[in-house]
Amino acid sequence: MTDRPSVLVPVRVLEGESIPEGVPELLANAHVVLLGYHVVPDQTATGQARMQFEERANGRLEKFASLFEDAGATVDQRLVFTHDGQKTLDRIIDEHDCLAVLVPNATAPPTDVLVAVRGTIGVGRLAEVVAGLFGAMDVDVTLYHVAEADESMDDIETFLDGVVDRLTTFGVPESAIETRVETAEKPLAAIAATAEDFDAVVMGESDPSLTTFVFGMPADQLAERFLGPVLVVQREESESS
Repeated sequence: MTDRPSVLVPVRVLEGESIPEGVPELLANAHVVLLGYHVVPDQTATGQARMQFEERANGRLEKFASLFEDAGATVDQRLVFTHDGQKTLDRIIDEHDCLAVLVPNATAPPTDVLVAVRGTIGVGRLAEVVAGLFGAMDVDVTLYHVAEADESMDDIETFLDGVVDRLTTFGVPESAIETRVETAEKPLAAIAATAEDFDAVVMGESDPSLTTFVFGMPADQLAERFLGPVLVVQREESESS
């Protein structure tokens, strides 16, 4: 069993966002970095906004933190007033060495998790997140790979066998792991459609980017968007360079 993975949970704390039902239980084995943030207009000083809203925002954050702690997670709590929400998320990810970011949507207690794998980059971190969160739970893990035109089935099987090996090394029972391979012209749409039968999705940062999930998916994919929680595993800095 691996250590608790650090997972960033961003909440627009003054815009009515809350922690959806089932999310604390989903992250019961995580170290949650709970980020309450509020994007202020460029003409407004962030210090001025903090003076005006800090007490109310912290009160809401404390209630949210209690939900995660009651479920079994450990929690770090941060409140940020900012002019640039994406830069704030990137900075907190770096400061707290977050392995993943949660896009929080409601879910039932997790029993089936879809893990979208599409390349070697980040596989170790992907396995660490999945094992850390779900290895001690009675959760079935489906490794889902959308094949590219130049991939052979032998290469895909070798790749997926390697992911299975990593998961079992981290403590996930092999009996809880399944693999599924499909071909599709639009991989993200295929993932979203497949995800409808699962309680949560885990996927790499590049597939798609965190910005896509947090600030809106392309319009032509909205109809097929997965409405449950998505854990976006972050690349290591060396993988991005």
